[in-house]
Amino acid sequence: MLFGKIFRKIKPLTVKCRDGSEVRLDPRLYERLLAGFVYGVFSDLRCRDRAVIVSGSDMPLQELLVSEEVVDAIRLGWRYSSDCCWVKDGVKFKHMRHYILEVFEYNEYRCIDVRNRVVADVGAGYGETTIYFILNVVAVEPCPEEFKELLENLKLNNVVNRVTPINAAFASRHSRIGVECPSGRVFVDAITLGDIAKVVDVDVEGVVLKMDCEGCEYDVILNDYEHVKLFDEVYFEYHAFITRIPVEMLLKKPSKDFECKIVSDEEFYKRHGYSRKLLGLVKCVKV
Repeated sequence: MLFGKIFRKIKPLTVKCRDGSEVRLDPRLYERLLAGFVYGVFSDLRCRDRAVIVSGSDMPLQELLVSEEVVDAIRLGWRYSSDCCWVKDGVKFKHMRHYILEVFEYNEYRCIDVRNRVVADVGAGYGETTIYFILNVVAVEPCPEEFKELLENLKLNNVVNRVTPINAAFASRHSRIGVECPSGRVFVDAITLGDIAKVVDVDVEGVVLKMDCEGCEYDVILNDYEHVKLFDEVYFEYHAFITRIPVEMLLKKPSKDFECKIVSDEEFYKRHGYSRKLLGLVKCVKV
């Protein structure tokens, strides 16, 4: 409440610590720091080191600026190890991201059975879904900084040799397109599903296509369906609030070859703040 009403309107804060030192804090950082103390996940603040104490270990304050989900992640059992990264149940990530919680804590991909399957992971982000799916994966991510962190996370989890990472956008035809990334808009080359089909053996049984690409799913399904139907299972997040195209129109195209249904639940809509008409998860299985 304070962040929404006050902190967004003010300049960086100067905080005086018990040891007499002072530290300048971004308002977002101050708000997340307060939340950590309120919920009891932070035990102390080391101003000189710009670190907060979590379960006896130092965590750089910068981690609180990377993601607003840090406090939730700690409450859910994730631990920050100063040796490398965020760790839980043997899974490691360089930085905490809300996508990681969506995949590993909120189970947004629980409807996909990828055991002994090859997966084309379009919109791989920081590698959260790639690592979740891991077996034989082609991971496509356009944003350079996210792709770099994806590679780092693959190394942390010792799965580099099991993934084919591609730094490109995704579309129904080859082009150069603008993509909104955390650092701003960048222009990258776009590959097609046909390109991915050359890397993935789509003739083997059970090949899965996953798409979470902020609207490109409409372009690919409506304009490059001949390659979509090569896959045995397609799982995607639709973004009607971006494309302004009803999801019903999107589902009509694969209806001859697949049985499709919206699988996102009420918790999904509470987290994302959109209605079923505007956003959701769809699972299509070939019939």
